[in-house]
Amino acid sequence: MGRYRSLLASILALVMVFLTSCGSPKAVKPPVYDPVQLEKIDQYQSQLLAFRDRMTELESLIQQRDWNNVSSLIHGPLGQLRQDMSYITRSLLPQDKKSALNLAREIAGRLEAIDVAGSNNNLEQAISNYRQAIDGLDTFTGLLSKA
Repeated sequence: MGRYRSLLASILALVMVFLTSCGSPKAVKPPVYDPVQLEKIDQYQSQLLAFRDRMTELESLIQQRDWNNVSSLIHGPLGQLRQDMSYITRSLLPQDKKSALNLAREIAGRLEAIDVAGSNNNLEQAISNYRQAIDGLDTFTGLLSKA
């Protein structure tokens, strides 16, 4: 009986070696954007460029110290900017998603900081945050153009 066990174990080992050697690893394709995702990204990118133009309006309002309209612009039309960046981020591939999410949060934070600076009548702080928000938006759109 002991002899059959060792013979059976040897046969099973040979079968396992044979089955393992016959298998081949499957080639995994890197994730790529499908045409639907690219279309969405292009659509949102054009909207982001329109928001970029609205940001120049924000700059003139900051220079004029028109804090009421600055706040209205940030929470009105530019509030849609935050939503669109969130939608875009969901459409990106995992390797791009993290940096896009960080940029979107940074831009939203900068817009809020402009609003706070306006309520404190702090022109220098508002201009500084505006420039950083513009740089962040340009970086975000650059990330999309790589997609």
